[in-house]
Amino acid sequence: MMTGNNNTNQKKKSKDSLFTRINKWLHLWLGLISGVIVLIVCLTGCIWVFNEEINGLLEPETKVERQDKPVLTPAQLYAIVARDYPKQQPAYATYQQGRAINLNLKDKVEEKGKKARGGGRRGGGTTLKINPYTGDVIAKEVRKKGETDFFRFILNGHRFLWMPYEIGRPIVNYGTLIFVVLLITGLIWWYPKKWNKSTRDKSFKIKWGASFKRVNLDLHNVLGFYSLLFLLAIALTGMVYGIKWYSEGLYWVTSGGDQLAEFKRLESDSLQANKHYTAEQAMDLAWNKVIIKHPKSQGFYYNFPDTSQPKATIGITVYPNTGQFYNSQGYTFDQHTLAELKRADVYSADYQTANFSTKLRKMNYDIHVGSILGFPGKVMAFLASLIGASLPITGFLVWYGRKFKKKKSKTDKPDSTQTENNDRLRKPVAKPAVKAVMVD
Repeated sequence: MMTGNNNTNQKKKSKDSLFTRINKWLHLWLGLISGVIVLIVCLTGCIWVFNEEINGLLEPETKVERQDKPVLTPAQLYAIVARDYPKQQPAYATYQQGRAINLNLKDKVEEKGKKARGGGRRGGGTTLKINPYTGDVIAKEVRKKGETDFFRFILNGHRFLWMPYEIGRPIVNYGTLIFVVLLITGLIWWYPKKWNKSTRDKSFKIKWGASFKRVNLDLHNVLGFYSLLFLLAIALTGMVYGIKWYSEGLYWVTSGGDQLAEFKRLESDSLQANKHYTAEQAMDLAWNKVIIKHPKSQGFYYNFPDTSQPKATIGITVYPNTGQFYNSQGYTFDQHTLAELKRADVYSADYQTANFSTKLRKMNYDIHVGSILGFPGKVMAFLASLIGASLPITGFLVWYGRKFKKKKSKTDKPDSTQTENNDRLRKPVAKPAVKAVMVD
């Protein structure tokens, strides 16, 4: 019986050691392969977290105190552009309580059927900061195609490493997937075989007074453990935007088998053009419909209809809370009849009445940047991303120190002949025996 138990225990130990070796091998080589990607994505991510707050500090002139009167309507903004910028037309406007209206313009196209140039984040264009009560232009920014501001540069690095989008985007997506595997294998490697005071200290405390190698190892292990859940949340939500099979699979699992509805662009009924409302009338009537439903909302995104495109629609997104997007509500209207066009995708669903899987998907961005917990959540996302950026560096230093220390010790090891000679030299020489002579 004892022999059988011993064999069983030996087999179990051998299996455990094999699993451990595989886990360590995966953690090491996947970390070396994806280290630069993780470093860039995490570092740019922690900078992006506070982009709104930093932009607000850098542009104090765009802060506008709330007044007890209505803000400019979309038709009034349209009239300002038509008066001062006749060769351009509004593309979209963002209303945020306490801030100037952000109005993005694009080139006007007189010929029907052609799309206007500009107006997009990548396409350049003109952006106006407008006082929401007086209509005064507080600031104007003109950007050529391909030009980016600082935070757009940071976001481009975060999303596709400043490479061509078709190349960089998959690298970031699957680099993030590897990072998830690294976090899991790291946790397995971190977990002590036995819990005692010594292992608890090594697992949860950084020994600041120790050598550089020990402090570096503690930074990798201890900080990696404390940030694990936050980094997993950030990585898993990030993959939703880039890996289609993962996004659909996650929704399928969380919904109990439902398929994720695809985004479909809605169109106005072009046969109804010029039969009901002018463009300016339709803009304000759609705006008023939404304002009546959401009088206390703190932010709006208004997508102007392209007057050169009869099938273009009016889009309005409502943001009840500043800095959060999960409970946003989107509306789309036919620019000719003002009929409300219903979307089937999850992001256009009403958060209050949505099921669990739809709510989770609408919360995805806020979880990703930490704003789901407000400002404290952003701070935690910032710190977790900063730690995530440090993990490839500290991990590389651990690997480098161990690998080259072994090589050095092998190189410095003396050969057997030299050792034998040294031992012989160190061996004490026997003294000759001396007889005591008695002298009378």
